[in-house]
Amino acid sequence: MRNFDLTPLYRSAIGFDRLFNLLESNQNQSNGGYPPYNVELVDENHYRITIAVAGFAQSELDITAHDNVLIVRGAHPEEQTERKYLYQGIAERNFERKFQLADHIVVRDARLENGLLSIDLERLVPEEAKPRRIEILK
Repeated sequence: MRNFDLTPLYRSAIGFDRLFNLLESNQNQSNGGYPPYNVELVDENHYRITIAVAGFAQSELDITAHDNVLIVRGAHPEEQTERKYLYQGIAERNFERKFQLADHIVVRDARLENGLLSIDLERLVPEEAKPRRIEILK
């Protein structure tokens, strides 16, 4: 993957430093695509993230939302017995997946069903942030 220098944009774009930092951090972030996930647009203000977490129990999953970042972690407890595999095609490693959330996106709920973790999100735009008509005085 190519790296892009975003420094020239800092000179002319005021207030977009968070966006540029996000772009730079995504360039350097590689988690190998594990676990696979989908991001679905349910309707105009509702989204769903579905993560394949086969092999993880509900107690082994942790979901945290803080400062517009949604973090999903999966951690298996340390096993007492060591297994000897002839072939291991199922990944059993721990993971941490981060999702950057836009402003006014809140997590509504999360469900674990058939090895799929579904996290429902909703955009709640406050009244003061919605467009409003300004009357012109005579």
